[in-house]
Amino acid sequence: MKLKKVLAIAMATVMTAAMLVGCGSKGGSNEGTKSAEVQDVALKVWVPEEEVEITKKMCDDFAKAHPEYKCTFDVSIVGIDESVNLLTTDPDLAADVMIVPSGSLSQVVEAGLILPIAYDIDNVKKLYGEGALEACTRDGKLYAVPSSPNSFFMYYNKKLFDENDVKSLESMMAKDLGDGISNFSCTISNSWYIESFFYAAGCTLFGADGTDPTNCTWNDANGLKAGKYVLDLAKNPKYVEDLDGIAGALFKDGKLGALCSGTWSYPELHDALGDDLGACALPTIILDGMKVQLSNFADYKCHVVKASTKAPLAAQQLCEWFDNEANQLTRYTECSETPTCLSLQDNEEIAKNVAAAALIAQTEFATPQPSISQIGQYWDPVKAFGDAVINGDVTEANLQSMLDSLVDSVTSKLVE
Repeated sequence: MKLKKVLAIAMATVMTAAMLVGCGSKGGSNEGTKSAEVQDVALKVWVPEEEVEITKKMCDDFAKAHPEYKCTFDVSIVGIDESVNLLTTDPDLAADVMIVPSGSLSQVVEAGLILPIAYDIDNVKKLYGEGALEACTRDGKLYAVPSSPNSFFMYYNKKLFDENDVKSLESMMAKDLGDGISNFSCTISNSWYIESFFYAAGCTLFGADGTDPTNCTWNDANGLKAGKYVLDLAKNPKYVEDLDGIAGALFKDGKLGALCSGTWSYPELHDALGDDLGACALPTIILDGMKVQLSNFADYKCHVVKASTKAPLAAQQLCEWFDNEANQLTRYTECSETPTCLSLQDNEEIAKNVAAAALIAQTEFATPQPSISQIGQYWDPVKAFGDAVINGDVTEANLQSMLDSLVDSVTSKLVE
């Protein structure tokens, strides 16, 4: 009950202040605030080390755009992986605005540790893609502003494949690239990659919205189709399982046509291939005569506001300010963070970076990674299944029973 009271008071404060202060999320001052009393606002902000300086500049610009506030900022270094733990350990000492992974939102939402984003919400929802907003939404409420996506896509060698080839994995695998050159690589034995085949088949993990810990359909008829596809792919001599960086090494040597990875691989791959490096969304595959799109996990870095902030309106305005179009472009330019703003998807500067453009394209096909605690039961069993596929321990004869065991492992031990 105490938690409900805190949230109710905080939201009432936001709504009341929003009526009194009519500033737009892009930060322009409002004529109606000239006669209003200037409010002292102190805001603590947590960001990764590489974003400290640009964040300070963004805070200074926010203060200039909001003369209704006399702002004091405390920008501290806290990594995205640390922020959730520190918030849950001591909410009072936590920052008012911080970056968290979208996969951790359920944990902090259920604990009542962050505020729903209520300020200028209709405009906020127009700025970002559907997948990004879905990843930041819980129970119909937006709890975070999506800053940058984290997912994988496909790199390819333009000397070996053209932009039409890479639309279809069947087309890619059918092509003869020459002696000693493999066609495609991903990591079937990695549970962050293999799900793309099961999602393509129409399977669900923890239900359609990723919130049902008892549901996983990887062993139904569609799951069986996906399993058979993965088995055939693993046995194809033109496929390379990416173990211990072998795919990257082959790709840089011109002996692999395409591989699955993320923006973290771009610098070294671009150094090796230069203008011959291409990147795109994951290809389609053919299942049971139907063309379907590979769909992988997508997670997002996102800005949130803690529930116990003493300045809920200003904190939400700052949270949204960090991820407006101008600041996402700055973060891309300075820190190579791929933006989520729809208006930046066709930006000429970003389009020059094939990896950033491919990541943006793939997020339209990706599925938000389930964030319920049951996801902890997913990783090891699925990796074990992928290992068994690569090692030849899974066959068409035992595929159904192996998938049954997999689903049982993922769902039977319910996590509180």
